[in-house]
Amino acid sequence: MKLLEGKTAIITGASSGIGKAAATLFAANGAAVVLVARRQALLDQLAAGIRQDGGRAIAIAGDVTQEQTHEQAVAAAQKAFDGLHIAFNNAGLTGHAKPLADIDPEQWSQVLAVNLTAAFLGARAQIPAMLDQGSGALIFTGSFVGNSVGLPGMGPYAAAKAGLMGLVRSIAADYGAAGIRANALLPGGTATDMAGDEGQRAWAASLHAMKRIAEPEEIAQAALFLASDMSSFVTGSALWADGGNAAVKI
Repeated sequence: MKLLEGKTAIITGASSGIGKAAATLFAANGAAVVLVARRQALLDQLAAGIRQDGGRAIAIAGDVTQEQTHEQAVAAAQKAFDGLHIAFNNAGLTGHAKPLADIDPEQWSQVLAVNLTAAFLGARAQIPAMLDQGSGALIFTGSFVGNSVGLPGMGPYAAAKAGLMGLVRSIAADYGAAGIRANALLPGGTATDMAGDEGQRAWAASLHAMKRIAEPEEIAQAALFLASDMSSFVTGSALWADGGNAAVKI
């Protein structure tokens, strides 16, 4: 059984890491996918691979901090695939690791723009399309950083990821009765470009009860649950996919 058969999903940050893994998994489960990221060549390559495997995919290159990127993605979903059922607002940026007093306002604003404001802009464009069809599922990639722990040098990132939880709960309250669900996916350390070098990955692994970091495909599987009807009564929630990171810090 294909869990997303007949549905259309927008995925931001789709050119690599968790977004790329989710795009492949969602398409394999029947979804038509609209892939959004800055790197056109990587998006085109991913979309071509999905289509070669019998799936449906289109690529939209753009900056998620810009309103028009999200409007373009929604319009493409409606035109190419006749609607929008799922939005995985996944794009993120860690920023430069510095103690808070050493961060200039421009650096702060950049990290919040990519991690939090872009999520708002995405939801603002996506929700009306979901309202038109009477249902929808929004997923936002948060983090254990800012929600279960603070890490040195990651103040802007932690603030943005904590802020996503307020956004998720507000969307749930505003639109739950209209059939729209919103949830946050909170990964632990994951083997993506953002995970750093081998030493940084080993340090991150030590923070988790499972003593390893995740593969992107493992996080994508959690996103699939939140996107599918298996989570039909789940909204306003945080799904920890963190290898027990939060559990061993309480």
